[in-house]
Amino acid sequence: MLSEGNNLFENLNISGGRYNAAHLALGAAVDGIYCCVLRCADANTIIACLHNQALARRSMQNVRDITPGVTVLITGGAGFIGSNLCDAVVEMGYNVRCMDNLITGKKENIEHLIGHPNFKFLETDLRDYDSCVKAVSGVEIILHQAALGSVPRSVDDPITTNSININGTLNLLDAAQRAGVRRVVYAGSSSAYGDSPVLPKVEDHRGNPLSPYAVTKFVGELYCSVFSSLHGMETICLRYFNVFGPRQDPDGVYAAVIPKFIQSMMRHEEPTVFGDGEQTRDFTHVKNVVDANILAMTTVDEKALNQTYNIAAGQRTSVNQLFDFLKELLSDFDQEIGSLDMIHTETRLGDIPHSTASIKKAKEILGYNPTIDVEQGLKMAIGWYWDNLN
Repeated sequence: MLSEGNNLFENLNISGGRYNAAHLALGAAVDGIYCCVLRCADANTIIACLHNQALARRSMQNVRDITPGVTVLITGGAGFIGSNLCDAVVEMGYNVRCMDNLITGKKENIEHLIGHPNFKFLETDLRDYDSCVKAVSGVEIILHQAALGSVPRSVDDPITTNSININGTLNLLDAAQRAGVRRVVYAGSSSAYGDSPVLPKVEDHRGNPLSPYAVTKFVGELYCSVFSSLHGMETICLRYFNVFGPRQDPDGVYAAVIPKFIQSMMRHEEPTVFGDGEQTRDFTHVKNVVDANILAMTTVDEKALNQTYNIAAGQRTSVNQLFDFLKELLSDFDQEIGSLDMIHTETRLGDIPHSTASIKKAKEILGYNPTIDVEQGLKMAIGWYWDNLN
């Protein structure tokens, strides 16, 4: 029996791998197993993924029941990851306050939520302290996704990156603790590992940061730790590894590699690769990241609090392999794409050569269990990319 709240699910075939639903949802339960649902290729297609039953049962014992009227602030909520979180948290029954300055976020990512009784959009900036005070009023949980991303952008403009990522985070944390916010879940970055050669990346083994962006994201973790120890605020830091999926922006010189590659290939242009293409990343579908945030905001396990966790798929994929995956998938839409190759250029300043995560800690303590690997995630997302980037 599927428990779905206000969502009308139909034609679910768990074993067959095809799932259709009327609404986006996260947190439905199927026979006591968590079922996470994410909008992907088009508006009528939903991919549902179940956690391992043992992990799900343990997770269910360690999460807080939804309390009517609880307000969750999602900073950067009009962005790629933030808007996917807004969808999920609204569907779970929370009141969601979305804060975004729209520098990199897009109003269209949350347009479908405008007017929802459980959703409110605040077009404000973290750098304005008074705006932070107003945003956190009456809030119990903050999912802090807002940041000025991109390593090369931070190299070009470290001042703005520092102002938003460090000053903005400090404004938010200070306003939150004064307002009595119970918990802050902070979106960290794998860039914090810097030049550490250790693979896979383990939370307590870091190197020297290689970019201003990496410095700012790690400082955010430090501030979370300080506010936890000084003020008793519950904090959880999630270090994301190369997230991809629906609503990822391909535009601009600072765009992430997957949408940028796809857009170039759709135009029959050969994508540019920095270096020989053998650099590796732990590409992680956005659904895995949404799952991790839900676990972090709902856990009642005290051992899980005030910790940092890697959030990834736990897979090592080279840029060359990624290109081959994308070429194969996009060739189903346009056969000419299959003849494309890559253009190699000099290695980019601040880039990390290899990045793969150990997700053991997140699995054991937080109950995190990524349900989508890189190939599955690309297959799920490719239709959205084709429809929206064409």
